[in-house]
Amino acid sequence: MPAGVRTLILHKIDGLAENPLAVHPQVRKLVDRPEYRLRVGDWRVLFALHHHVLIIEILRIGPRGGVYS
Repeated sequence: MPAGVRTLILHKIDGLAENPLAVHPQVRKLVDRPEYRLRVGDWRVLFALHHHVLIIEILRIGPRGGVYS
């Protein structure tokens, strides 16, 4: 992963962590799966949100084509 992309992804995750329950236009709940995805350009961050303790668990980061398998 290029350094610029890594920095941008970390910035987006930090923004999500500030208020995970707010509406984020690049976050979607995955269909028929318990995870969410954060879109960062052509990259996806799959994560689980544990509402009872407000923890964001990053499950996988990868290019949009193969990150879901």
